[in-house]
Amino acid sequence: MNNIEKTLKDLTDSNLYSRYCGLLSLSNSSLQLIDTKGNILLEFNPSPDFCKFVCQEDETRICQDYMSRFKSGKEDRFICQYGLSNVLLPININNQTIGYVVGAQVYSQDSEYQKYLIDITTIAKDKKLDPEFIAKSISAIRTIEENKIEMHEQLCNHIAQNICYDLSQSIHTTDKDIARLSIEKEMLEKKIIDLEAKNMSLVINPHFLFNTLNSIARIAYFEKSHTTEELIYCLSDLLRYNLKQDDELHTIGAEMDNIEKYLYIQKIRFKNRLEYEIDIGDHIKPHRIPNMIIQPIVENALIHGITPKRDGGKIKIYAEKYKNDINIFVMDNGNGFPKEVLQSLEQSENRLGIGFRSTDKRLKRYFGENYGLKIAKSDYSGSTVTISIPTKPNVRRS
Repeated sequence: MNNIEKTLKDLTDSNLYSRYCGLLSLSNSSLQLIDTKGNILLEFNPSPDFCKFVCQEDETRICQDYMSRFKSGKEDRFICQYGLSNVLLPININNQTIGYVVGAQVYSQDSEYQKYLIDITTIAKDKKLDPEFIAKSISAIRTIEENKIEMHEQLCNHIAQNICYDLSQSIHTTDKDIARLSIEKEMLEKKIIDLEAKNMSLVINPHFLFNTLNSIARIAYFEKSHTTEELIYCLSDLLRYNLKQDDELHTIGAEMDNIEKYLYIQKIRFKNRLEYEIDIGDHIKPHRIPNMIIQPIVENALIHGITPKRDGGKIKIYAEKYKNDINIFVMDNGNGFPKEVLQSLEQSENRLGIGFRSTDKRLKRYFGENYGLKIAKSDYSGSTVTISIPTKPNVRRS
């Protein structure tokens, strides 16, 4: 073991895990630090049981699929023989690879079918393992969306780069460039805000859900229950829109169509206790805004403004264009947000789902610090929340 490899071992034996525990909460997929011989030095997040007990020679060494891809200075993303997605990122010091950060070991939605092709009987015989254990370990392997795999790869890359700089600092104590890693951390934080804001996963297949809703709507049509039919179609469209991943920036017109369906459903529920008005000019509708920005604000107005009021109230959404800016207003004449709710809305994470602060950060990330979200008023005469965006944004996406 040379001095650099010894420094890596010393770094592993220190508080390396606690240093990254905050970032590790962003993903629970496998993430490990290994040396160039395939020995596992540290498990940040453990491998699935299938990988540990079937693919690896023993629990202390990474599998042969990884080791066969060890190339000095080269990173890799690959699908293993059983269909799992994997990433391999080198730790390079002075043009020498002294270890790797590896991770993922999950199925993508496109490769999940391969778990059903695994020959359990043959593996059980070769590995001298109980077939039931192998079957359970296969079923426990997670399937995640492609963009979550990409986010995990960025997490692995951030940790690999951090370790490189930590080692450089240990070896060359005059190195002043450690602070550059904050850029990688910021990028990961942006990604997780986007993923949280999109509500990207359902427990059941969304296509099954949409098809079922549409079938129920057709039954309502033949039974001449036209209100029920319209309600179900609105719900189906609302869910489909909220799950769209093709474009993070949607037109304001598309967002308003989605919100109108949401308010229509709530109107059926609250009847005379809810009135609403949407007044968005045609000259404003083509401008673009990040998806799912306005709907949570409308939902909060309904829950905390209108619902507690005995006679209900009204929600009004309108927009104004002034010079190079657009301001969208969500107003209600309810009781205003309670003090504790206002405090909760200021938190980046809260039980209301998408926090106001994270929504504001999301707008600022796209459009700059001059834009975002503001609670303009909240008292017993009602609440007003404003969303400000530019007419011609210079989008600041990473």
